[in-house]
Amino acid sequence: MEENKIKKLKKIVVWIVQMLLFAIFTWAGFMKIFKPNDLPFPWIKDNVILVLITGIIDLLAATGILFPSLFNSKSRLTVYSAYGIIALMFSAITFHICRGEAKDVGFNIFIIIAALFIVWSKKQL
Repeated sequence: MEENKIKKLKKIVVWIVQMLLFAIFTWAGFMKIFKPNDLPFPWIKDNVILVLITGIIDLLAATGILFPSLFNSKSRLTVYSAYGIIALMFSAITFHICRGEAKDVGFNIFIIIAALFIVWSKKQL
């Protein structure tokens, strides 16, 4: 009985993390595509095409991290999306370090940890 409660709690935490990542990437994607000038990041004005491309990638990440699990189909796509998010965040960290913005990578590291949690938990459940 106790094991079922722990498994249920794990599932709830996984859903919360997935919804958090979905919200973050949906917001980031829409902002980068439709209102890039409202974003406070200095690199936005220097890289207009990169902003659009990363906006599209962010929306794909948001879709992939939540919808396969939500519709109970091909939940391994959620894991692949989490791997993609990890790769995206490592790319963002590299980009920021190359621009001398190493102080701005904390959020990227948080997202990597959340995506790793999704990968780990999906393999456990």
